[in-house]
Amino acid sequence: MAKRSAPEVNAGSMADIAFLLLIFFLVTTTIEVDSGISRKLPPIEDVEDPPIIKQKNIFTVLINKDDLLLVEDEVMEIKDLKEAAIAFLDNGGGTGEEGCDYCRGKKDPASSDNPDKAIISLQNDRFTSYKAYIAVQNELVAAYTALREREAQRLFNKSFIQMEKDVKDGSNFTGDKEKLKEQIEQVKLLFPQKLSEAEPKK
Repeated sequence: MAKRSAPEVNAGSMADIAFLLLIFFLVTTTIEVDSGISRKLPPIEDVEDPPIIKQKNIFTVLINKDDLLLVEDEVMEIKDLKEAAIAFLDNGGGTGEEGCDYCRGKKDPASSDNPDKAIISLQNDRFTSYKAYIAVQNELVAAYTALREREAQRLFNKSFIQMEKDVKDGSNFTGDKEKLKEQIEQVKLLFPQKLSEAEPKK
């Protein structure tokens, strides 16, 4: 009895099928984007004599390994952090050249002189959770944003958040973009974001 040969499989179109599958998976696959903090690091400057900073101009925020907050040597809930930071930044306790004529704070001489001198110092433990660290960062940045929002409304009758959106994605903005950038910088100078992060404790 004669042997029957097995029929050959036509593999000519396999490369086309593999290529189509590759394109399909590339198009339909979603790539997860890591969430994080948008920070622009300051340029490196050669400063021979660092400026002397008064202790009253430093707002100290500590996060321990159990995610508990210690703000200015007092235990604080994270929900109260934004208001405490606003009170510190907006205090305006200085006099003369160190005074602040647009601040609406309590003018406490034991707190910050003016927003330009005010520094928020944040330090966390190495075992602090990432969630707590981000939450604290958000509250501190929200304090700056709230004060800038107030000043943008006072000076230009505009929302600071909307001004930044118009500069970043100005497709719907029909005004003068350069003038808008100048206004944003003017508001930022009133409340400059001075957020210092110390090295985590072991």
